[in-house]
Amino acid sequence: MTDKPDNDWKTRAALAAGAAVGSAAIAAALLFVNKRRKDKADGNPPAKSKPPYYPPETD
Repeated sequence: MTDKPDNDWKTRAALAAGAAVGSAAIAAALLFVNKRRKDKADGNPPAKSKPPYYPPETD
């Protein structure tokens, strides 16, 4: 039996899709880090910060 070469169009499509997803993930991570860095430089608290922790009141 001989192996089929990797010149199949499905293989190329899968590689292209993987590259696109990876590139999008890297771009999103860079945008997120840039936003956090800018907020930190401006002195703004992080977007999802909560007020200082107050324990729940108990009776």
